[in-house]
Amino acid sequence: MPSLKDLRNRISSVKSTKKITSAMKMVAAAKLKRAQENAEKTRPYAEKMKNIVESLTENVNKSSFKYGKKNDNNSNVLLIVCSADRGLCGGFNGSIIRFTKNTCENLKNDGKTPKFLFVGKKAYNSLKKKFEASILDSFIDYANPSIKFELSAEIRDRAMTLFTNNEIDECYLIFTKFKSAISQTVIKQKLLPVEILPEEKDSTNNDYDSSKSAAYEYEPSEEVILDEIIPRNIAIQIHSGLLENLASEQGSRMTAMDNATRNANDMIDDLTLYYNRSRQAVITKELIEIISGAEAI
Repeated sequence: MPSLKDLRNRISSVKSTKKITSAMKMVAAAKLKRAQENAEKTRPYAEKMKNIVESLTENVNKSSFKYGKKNDNNSNVLLIVCSADRGLCGGFNGSIIRFTKNTCENLKNDGKTPKFLFVGKKAYNSLKKKFEASILDSFIDYANPSIKFELSAEIRDRAMTLFTNNEIDECYLIFTKFKSAISQTVIKQKLLPVEILPEEKDSTNNDYDSSKSAAYEYEPSEEVILDEIIPRNIAIQIHSGLLENLASEQGSRMTAMDNATRNANDMIDDLTLYYNRSRQAVITKELIEIISGAEAI
């Protein structure tokens, strides 16, 4: 049975922890609002860029398209893994690490070799021992004080250089999609090679229907436009993923710190009740000893 002094010290320690978690919750809530706004503002632009690329690839020449699929025996796959630099954000980093491990297992089962670019310290520290030989680079402290587009461009340049030099055959971005402060989903988005969509044709009706399709003439050609717009699109998709990841991190941290504060309050109540009962038992014992001593005289 702990002494009253031990109980007082423990109650004081839990109260100090509660102050920290409460402060971190408020800081995360303030950062979440800004991060959520940045992520939501970037979504329409990233989606539109993706749609433009898809529409331009319908009539592109597959044999001369340098960003398309190169062979049928893809062996090296680059994974750009986005995590956080700091902890205390619930299961945020753990979900990313588990998803990455499962993805690597699936790639190995398909006869492919994963290679890594890590953005964030937590996933890198967790996976560097197991995949040390496959790590190409890591980017630490990337969101201090905010995410710069130059970082996304640097990651884009690294991935595209590896792809054009035939060092990798595919490239995926692993990040956490923000839905709400209590709901985030880890997803894998393909960056390279660029999928060439088949041109949609209606075999049952040869008449032109302007409501379904439209004919465009491009100047310069689609290939020239794609050579210019695809690098920009990849950088935008990476930047959007980093912003989504940051918003998810702050939302997860705010939720985790809120739960920790509630748990601290419950623990303080339980310890205070136990302290009062123990103190009452000590006082009762002392009174019994005094009364017993007085009666003995």
